[in-house]
Amino acid sequence: MTAPFTGDRIILNDVGFYGFHGVFSEEAKLGQRFFFDLQCGVDLSVPANTDELGHTLSYSDVYEVVKATFEGKRTKLIEALAQNTVTALFEVFPEITWIIIRIRKPEAPIAMVSGEAAIELHRVRPA
Repeated sequence: MTAPFTGDRIILNDVGFYGFHGVFSEEAKLGQRFFFDLQCGVDLSVPANTDELGHTLSYSDVYEVVKATFEGKRTKLIEALAQNTVTALFEVFPEITWIIIRIRKPEAPIAMVSGEAAIELHRVRPA
């Protein structure tokens, strides 16, 4: 096994959803945009050499798990949302060895003129 956070990876960047996660009642009522950046560590050497779809982890399938998790249980904290997503991905895809996930909230309820609030988790598959 390669060292954590190195090597091959499947990447989904700037994946947007509209949802109702957040601490404040306005966030639960009105909702807001969220953007995910995701890296999943997985050995891609076999599909790289065979060019066979059946030998790879489909980024479409990864997206569907992220979407289902996002649309599932409402969380107050994006840290919890990120951890729920990591847990679901590890459960569904045993070939994923590590995950880096960033969730961004461009409309976070703070008085910023530009930018976004975000969190990032780095997780290795539990032994």
